[in-house]
Amino acid sequence: MGVNPPARPDRPPRPARPAVLAIDAGNSKTDAALIAADGTVLGTGRSGGFQPPLTGVEAAVDVLGRAVAEAVEAAARAPSVPGAPYAEQVSACLANADLPVEERQLTEAIGARGWGARTRVFNDTFAILRAGLTAAERPRGVAVVCGAGINCVGMRPDGRTARFPALGQISGDWGGGGGLAAEALWWAARAEDGRGGPTELAAALPGHFGLGSMAELIEALHLGTLAHGRTHELVPVLFSVAAAGDAAASAIVERQADEVVALASVALTRLELLEEETPVLLGGGVLTAGHEQLDRRIAVELARRAPHARVSVVSAPPVLGAGLLGLDALGALPEAHGKLRAHFG
Repeated sequence: MGVNPPARPDRPPRPARPAVLAIDAGNSKTDAALIAADGTVLGTGRSGGFQPPLTGVEAAVDVLGRAVAEAVEAAARAPSVPGAPYAEQVSACLANADLPVEERQLTEAIGARGWGARTRVFNDTFAILRAGLTAAERPRGVAVVCGAGINCVGMRPDGRTARFPALGQISGDWGGGGGLAAEALWWAARAEDGRGGPTELAAALPGHFGLGSMAELIEALHLGTLAHGRTHELVPVLFSVAAAGDAAASAIVERQADEVVALASVALTRLELLEEETPVLLGGGVLTAGHEQLDRRIAVELARRAPHARVSVVSAPPVLGAGLLGLDALGALPEAHGKLRAHFG
């Protein structure tokens, strides 16, 4: 009679191999995620803002590297061969990647780090677009992001895209948190000194900082006793004053809505989607805050200019979109997209 071999203890399952290194980098923070081919998130990391125009490309990519290192450590996935890539595909959606030449520069700089076998760089607005499309949808739609600034992109399944330079006033942009705060300050200053009509902004804006007049606020910003970066705090004040019925504040809010509609309508037209039912995804702090007047104006005006647009607000983290774009590039199954979306949902 044969002897049965001794039972072997169960071996732990082999950890999934990373397929995608997803990176979403904005002006204030960077998120990274290592993702398996089946959509499992193996590890995540976070670091500071990505600002190559201020720091230079290499220093900005160093910031990405800190988030990547944290994700790799969390996944316990340091490669067994020194210098081996962490994943097959790096999918990086980056603020300040506004022009094709900037995308090429950043692709080369990130590729040189050896994090992935292949690297694709997108503007960070594409992350919002892809995150807002369900797992069953191919990348087809338009996204408008209104956070610190404003931007818009569109994509068709055949690879055609529509986009804008989004470089501020020199490229025709208006709005976002920075633009809204600046406009509110302009109207408030003129109301106080008599060059403009009355508005409650003249009291509300300095009042937010415990100051008694626009003259005091102007002086504090000019001399640097109040950091200019804090003007972003005035955006909720603007919306609050508008909601109370102030005409000047309401005009600023409606102008912002009209800019969002203009961007989306032009992108739909360029992609020949104006006459088709098409998702229009809204993202960024200004558009996800639930400002009733802004949302209502966008809905009314977009229905007039693009009646087939299907509007929704994207609240999912943009790193989800970067990950989905990476899975798209690898031809992953729909189940993988759904698993990744469920993790971040």
